[in-house]
Parts: sequence; structure tokens; C-alpha cells
Amino acid sequence: MNFPHIQHIIARDISWLAFNERVLQEALDDTNNPIIERLRFLGIYSSNMDEFFRVRYASMKRLAQLTDDKLDRLGGKRPAEVLKQISDKVQLLQARSQEINDRLMAELSEHDIEIVNEKELTSGQRDYVRNFFIEKVSPTVFTLMLGQSPELPELRDKSIYLAIRMFVKQNPDEARYALIEVPTEQVGRFVSLPRYGKQYVMYLEDVIRYNLEYILFIFNLHRIEAHTVKITRDAELDLDDDVSKSFLEKMTKSVKNRRSGDPVRFVFDKTIHEETLSYLIDEMEMDSYDSLIAGGRYHNKKDLIKFPNLGNEDLEFEKLPQLAHPELDMDRSILEVLDKQDILLFLPFHNFSYIIRTLREAALDPHVRSIDITLYRMASDSRVISALVNAAKNGKEVTAVIELKARFDEANNIQWTEVLQSEGVNVIFGVQGLKIHSKVILITKEEDGEEKLYASVGTGNFNESTSKLYTDYHLLTADRRITKDVARVFDFLRNNYKNKRYRHLLVSPHDTRKGFIKLIDKEIENAKKGIPSGIRIKLNSLSDVKLIDKLYEASSYGVPIKLVVRGICSLVPGKAGLSENIEAISILDRFLEHSRLMIFENGGDPKFYLGSADWMPRNLDYRVEVTTPVYEDKIKRQLRDHFDIIWKDNVKSRWHNEELNNDYRQIRGPKIRSQYALHDYVKKQLKRGK
Repeated sequence: MNFPHIQHIIARDISWLAFNERVLQEALDDTNNPIIERLRFLGIYSSNMDEFFRVRYASMKRLAQLTDDKLDRLGGKRPAEVLKQISDKVQLLQARSQEINDRLMAELSEHDIEIVNEKELTSGQRDYVRNFFIEKVSPTVFTLMLGQSPELPELRDKSIYLAIRMFVKQNPDEARYALIEVPTEQVGRFVSLPRYGKQYVMYLEDVIRYNLEYILFIFNLHRIEAHTVKITRDAELDLDDDVSKSFLEKMTKSVKNRRSGDPVRFVFDKTIHEETLSYLIDEMEMDSYDSLIAGGRYHNKKDLIKFPNLGNEDLEFEKLPQLAHPELDMDRSILEVLDKQDILLFLPFHNFSYIIRTLREAALDPHVRSIDITLYRMASDSRVISALVNAAKNGKEVTAVIELKARFDEANNIQWTEVLQSEGVNVIFGVQGLKIHSKVILITKEEDGEEKLYASVGTGNFNESTSKLYTDYHLLTADRRITKDVARVFDFLRNNYKNKRYRHLLVSPHDTRKGFIKLIDKEIENAKKGIPSGIRIKLNSLSDVKLIDKLYEASSYGVPIKLVVRGICSLVPGKAGLSENIEAISILDRFLEHSRLMIFENGGDPKFYLGSADWMPRNLDYRVEVTTPVYEDKIKRQLRDHFDIIWKDNVKSRWHNEELNNDYRQIRGPKIRSQYALHDYVKKQLKRGK
């Protein structure tokens, strides 16, 4: 069945902006989010927007320069139209984020935390700020005098600068220009002043503003102006074609060169002088496709993610301790447990240390022959890496498939590659033209002449840091149906020229989309026969037109569909004649919803799947992704309960709709905040297990 999807597809970038607006809503939620957490949500919003411009806006800009055709995936719009729609929406969000910032800063004062600028200091604070600048800031400050070289010096993406316009007494009518990079990486963005009744805090750029005359003392200044500016560059990597270089060498060079990417956004203090603004825009050679955004006094609000709690504990979220798994005691072998049953880890409610323990046990077990693992993003102090090195030192054959093109983690992954290679770990970089985004481990054990396979298939990275912030699943299993297919995945990663057939797993780019279409077709067939049917899906993003059309088709035959999509949702739910049987919500809360779960009713015998792939073209066609069925009934019941709890959320859930208005979902009855309810659920499991 064909659907006129052109007018029923929301362009992914427009839907993404609606998602980031939901993040901004969290900064306003004073009922459920303490003040410091709301500041951090504002920081997350800003960080998201930076990445959006580096990646998505830059891609749309390139597309607009290449074609003027209307495209299905853009909802039947031309790229230039979408670019204009993006720019208009960003301007509105910028103004709103500034209003929220001002409101939060005022509210901080109610908690005896006061933000002060260079003009509001007492005499004692002025002495402190001058000494702090001389001792901590001055050695890290570099001033770029403009006009002294033919080209504008290369400005760093992610940094903020003070744009200086100054006049000297000898020639008070001629403006001179300079840029001062604010050294937030070396010093930190927020400077705490000595407490005096209240706790006073300054932005680092205001510390520099106060000391401008000290920095520019060689000039006989008549007057001086300083306004913050920020540039965002295209983050696309440019890999050269030199066949004499290894992929690692090419990636290392490309990451170093990224800072010189074309500018796509320029944010400036709206009070900056027009001459200063025009001078900088001309020097940077920005064009009509670039986004110029008039902002407030402070940029890089992403630094608010690290805003210090200088008050009471109740200014942050209450602690939700990570819980033990009832089947995994500290003195029990995890591999022996897996010989008898599958284990579902549900992060961050369970502790990620079970993954570390599994790898460490494998490193020590004399019967373990090899360990294979895929690595996409790793913690800066990775215990996963330590466990792999330990295994290699103990004579195990360890293979790590590292994705060097994990966006913005390339430098970190290059560093870990060098560490692993130096310790005897076999590092491979996967498949030409595909990103390795799957989250899988395979442990091969040989005991009494029998080969045993153990696997972990998950939705999230093997990363201790994000495991405390993201909701994710890891299925640990010794089920031969799954482990044999995982072994085939690693065979494919080693020998890309051999196509593999998977009997149970859905693996991108081979058969993930086809597999899900087949499962949806089964629900359509059951609905036609009057047999129980239904689809429940939890994803980060949904933008694949073919799968969206198939869901529309299922809806037209009466299949009830429930979607929990945190971010991009290009599908339009609840539309008469198209999707009246589809409901779609988004959950945003203290943890980032990252787990992916698919449940198909299957005539009363539901099929459950979890894995690393979102329903987006990139995950289905251009990445190696692994989605696994769940076979153990006990885990199926847990996953069903998890989805039901999430669906009942009436505190942090919003509707997806054609208007993209992010309306909160109103459900009568007691308040259910799903992430807290899920923590309680996992806690009860632990008590029952004991």
C-alpha cells in the first residue's frame, strides 16, 4: 500500500529542533527540577545546538548548495526552504534561551548565589579579581591584534572570544580591533569569589574585561569596548586519498584539520558595535547560507553543564543509587550464571561494573581463549580498556573493533587505539564505508574439548561515564542462537568481503530494515485475521521513510502502535486517514533515554528485540548495528513492565504531533515519573531476589 508521504514526513532537522526545545522546557520545570539541574539543562540545550550546527546545519547548507529539488525526506521541501525554517526557529529559540538564562540567574540569587560582572565588584572583590587574573588567568591569555596580517587568524571552534574595539589617545577617531580567546579549558568558566553573606560568582570573560587595561597596557587607551563572539564550524572530516598512509594516520591528520572547517554560525553579543560586527563578518567571509545570531552578553552556555553547586544538596537531584543485580553476587562467576540463564542489565539503575567484572573474569579464566569487542565511545579513564589489556597480558587473543569516526570522539579513540596496540591487543577498524556502531562482546571459552560462547548485546556504549547518565540495556547470554550469530558479526568485521547470514540477529546494513518490515507485516496480517496485534517501540530517533510508511500501513489496518521516541520523530501520529492508530510520546528527564526496545504482539506470543539501531537511514544502511531477540520469558516480562511504566508517565512525557508544540501529556490519576518508577521497580526486583 502506498501513502503520499511527502506531506506526512517531518524533516528530521525540524523535528530535532523540537526535541532540543523539550530540553529547554526542562530548564523551566521548577516543579520537578532543582535550580542547579535547570541550569545544567540549559547547558545541555546549548551543547546540543552547537553540535547541531557543526553537523546537521552544515550538511543542510552543503545540500542547499548542491540542489534546489524538493526531497521526500525533507517533507517535500527544498533544502534552502528547510535551511530558512531552521534559521527562523533558531532565532526564536535563541531569544527564549536568553530569557530562561536571565530568569535562572535571578533565581540563583534567592539561594544566596549571585552572578556579578566587572562593574558590580566591591573594593575587596576587585583586589581578589585582580590577583586571580595575575596568578591564574594572565599566563593563559593570548591577544590577537587584527589588521596586522593579511588574513584573520584561525578562530577555534568551541571557544569564545572577546572582540575588542579600542581607540588610543593619539588617534581617537580610528578604531583598532583585537580578539582575546577566553581560556575556559585551562581556568574554568566560573570563578568563585570569597563568600560575603552570599556566594558570588563571575564569568571568566568578565574577569578578563576587568583587567583589559592590564592586558593592553602598551596602548595609551582613550576608550575600549569588549563583546563576546563565537564561531561554529562544519565538523565534516576530510580524509585524503594517499594510499601510502594508514587509516589511523589519515584520521589523525583529519581531526587536527577539523578546526579549519568552513564557518556555519556566528553568535555575537547583540550590543556589539555595528562596525565591529561588519569587520568580523567580512574577515570571516561568511555567506548568505551561514547563520548570524544576535545573542546576549554570554555565549557557550554549554559550560553551565559544569556549573558548581555552591549551595545546599537540595539544589540538585536527589541521589538515585545504582543497584545490584539479584542474580549476580560479588562472589559468583558471571559466566557460570550465564550457563544457566540470561541476564538483563538495565542502566543506570544497575551498575555498569558487571560488564567490567565479566571482562575481568574472562581475562583471568584459564579456559577463555579469546575476547572480541566493539568500541564506539569510551570513557577518558576506561576500565574496559584496562580489562582488555589485562586479558592480552594473560595470553588471551583480544580483538577490539574501534570506530575511529565516532563523531567528536575521534581523538580519544585514536589515543586508545595506540594504547591497545602497544599492549598487544589486535585492533581493527571495521568496514570501509560503514561506521561500527554495534555494542557487542563475544567471549570464547574452551573446556573439556567443548567450545562455549558468551555474548553481550546492548543498546549503549561500553563507557563507564555515560552509563551513569544514559538508560541502556545490555543482554548477557550464552544462548547459542544468539552467540553463534554474534560470532558471525565478528567474522564479518574481520572479513568484510564475506556476506553473512544471520539466523536470529538483525544486523545492519544487511537485514535490519527488512527484518522489521517483516515483523510489521506479520502484525498487519494478524490484524486482518482478527488475531491480537500491536507494536510498541522505544527509540532515540525515527526518520526512515520506508519504515514510517510501513507503520502508516499497519495503522490503516487497525494495528495499535505506541511509540516512545526521545528525539527526532519524522512520523506524524494521530492523523485521520493516515495514522489514527499511532500514538507517539517523548520522555525527557534526568537520565538521557537511550535504550531501544521493540515489542511485536505476534498473535498473543509477543516478540521482543533490543539493540543499537535507531530507525534512521544511517543506522539501517550505513552502520554496522546489532539488534537481538530476547528469548528468556523472565526478561520478556521485565521489558514489558519497563515499557508499560514508561507509557504511563504523566510528568515528563510530551506528545509528538504535526504542530511540534511539545504539549505535556495529561493523564488522570497519580503522578508517575517513569525514571523514578523504574528505579523503584529494579529495587523491588533486588529485594525479591534476596
